[in-house]
Amino acid sequence: MSPRFEELAVGDVVAERETILTRDALVRYAGASGDFNPIHYRDDVAQSVGLPGVLAHGMLTMGVAASAVTDWLGAAGRVVDHQSRFTRPVPVDARNGALLRVTATVGALDEALRVARIDLAVVFDGATVLGKAQLAVSFA
Repeated sequence: MSPRFEELAVGDVVAERETILTRDALVRYAGASGDFNPIHYRDDVAQSVGLPGVLAHGMLTMGVAASAVTDWLGAAGRVVDHQSRFTRPVPVDARNGALLRVTATVGALDEALRVARIDLAVVFDGATVLGKAQLAVSFA
């Protein structure tokens, strides 16, 4: 069932998702995005610049988080704005990957414009990795 603007309330959790980012996913994302920075696929390079190991691309993390909202939204509306601040890196273990937990909550409603602000909590290993992650969703 498609969401309806009239049925939303501030504080509603509209989507929750857990996603495991793997090293394979990083390679595929690098090919799609053109971001071949070796910190995203070589532990030795990442460690040589002071990182704990291979890191997920920030834009991949942001996209995974947003997809929880776009999947919930379906054809009921469209995303008209998306913003995030990268607050912590997401190290991706070669064997186990990195588990991201995403919770999408209605943060504000503009009844005149029929726009909902959806706030994202994006957590890895108990810590928030995207700050002020928000999508503005316009309903038809």
